[in-house]
Amino acid sequence: MTGISLRRLGALLRKELIQMRRDRITFAMMLLVPLMQLVLFGYAINSDPKHLPAALVAPTQDRFSRAMVSALELTGYYDFTHVGISATEAEALITRGAVAFVVTLPSDFGRRVERGDAPQILIEADATDPSVASGAISTLGTVAAEALQRETGASPTQPPVGIVVHKRYNPEGITQYNIVPGLLGVILQMILVMMTSMALTREIERGTMENLLALPATPVEIMLGKVVPYMGVGAVQVAVVLLAARLLFGVPFVGSFSVLAAGIFTFVLALVILGYLISTLARTQMQAMQLTFFFFLPSLMLSGFMFPFRGMPGWAQTLGEVFPLTHFLRLIRAVMLKGASQPDIAQPMAALLAFVLVYGLLALARFRRTLD
Repeated sequence: MTGISLRRLGALLRKELIQMRRDRITFAMMLLVPLMQLVLFGYAINSDPKHLPAALVAPTQDRFSRAMVSALELTGYYDFTHVGISATEAEALITRGAVAFVVTLPSDFGRRVERGDAPQILIEADATDPSVASGAISTLGTVAAEALQRETGASPTQPPVGIVVHKRYNPEGITQYNIVPGLLGVILQMILVMMTSMALTREIERGTMENLLALPATPVEIMLGKVVPYMGVGAVQVAVVLLAARLLFGVPFVGSFSVLAAGIFTFVLALVILGYLISTLARTQMQAMQLTFFFFLPSLMLSGFMFPFRGMPGWAQTLGEVFPLTHFLRLIRAVMLKGASQPDIAQPMAALLAFVLVYGLLALARFRRTLD
């Protein structure tokens, strides 16, 4: 009995292969996770984002203004999506995150260039994510000078324009100001989805699901009974992370706490309902953990937490919009760093509410099917 029997070994291998085939979730994870990592890292990740949306505030449209705009667009970093707007409108756009840059030209820009007075151009950059603006800012001086020198024929030793760069919201380019608020969303998603997803599967594995179903409770009541306690866990995590952000990392908080609290509550509610939805799909706690990881990985990469969101190709940005973390990162950074008000975060807030509704309806529908 001490030797190896090929017959017994073959029987054990067949048994294991049959078990793997029956566990379709594990088998799919083995194939899809490496493929997903290859696609995301190979195609979607770009640390030098280009074609960033920009706004132009220029009271007059002369040939020098047009030359400046064309030169900036030719660099590949700037896409002027809003042209000929007022300073107030531009301020609202950069606060909402609709544009990454605001380029302001003085009303007498053309006349001063012709006189050789070297007028100044103000370029305001959304520096909440320092890596997004660095490449675009580094090209400004050379591009602007060459563009106007071609128009005026001035000597290269006499720069025809001065560039004033104002890095908004994070002038020192401190990475923690961008990372730490985002960590709140990442931590909440990782813990709450996993814990909640294991709630219903734990009942099935322990054999207590029959007792739960015997109670005179509706599916909504059962779902609320499962998710509400984990919302309390989320509240503790929020308090810990926000205190650490302020006391340990010095992250500024210039917005309204009530606006931020409403966004966090909606995000946490979406996460716990998503976890409950996963628990209706999985049969074991291991499957629940695997499904959670399969959701967590692309969400982390495509949300704008690890890599600049605007640096990804269009299809990756579209895919990133289906994750609640993407919208929560926009919300929390806008409130904490920009002081955004409720109207400024209306879009990400509406997206989070939509996730709550969709996840809730799917969870209830799936729960009823599992009862049949």
